[in-house]
Amino acid sequence: MATKQGETPSTGDQVGELKNLVVGYAKQETVDPLKSLGRYVGFGAAGGTCIGIGVVLLTLALLRGLQTIETINQPGRVHGGTWSWVPYVGALVWLLLVTAVAANAAKRGGDKRRK
Repeated sequence: MATKQGETPSTGDQVGELKNLVVGYAKQETVDPLKSLGRYVGFGAAGGTCIGIGVVLLTLALLRGLQTIETINQPGRVHGGTWSWVPYVGALVWLLLVTAVAANAAKRGGDKRRK
């Protein structure tokens, strides 16, 4: 809104310029950071999904590995014998351990970010 040199801008021009300035500032300080934050959230979600799938697959591998031990799972007996529940408890203990380690790491990471 160019005015001739020496003329003072009208009130309508000043209000329009102020509006454009406020809208530009709001976009700069809110929308642009949120767009860049979305990329980090996307990578975090993808990483968390991959880690979750990996933990599930490792737990199944542990369960199946423990089930192949003949002392625990007797192949000649119906439903694997008396101790056939032990591999499931082992897999549960593994999951609880992984959960505790992840919770501890998240807690420590949060403390570092706050300082």
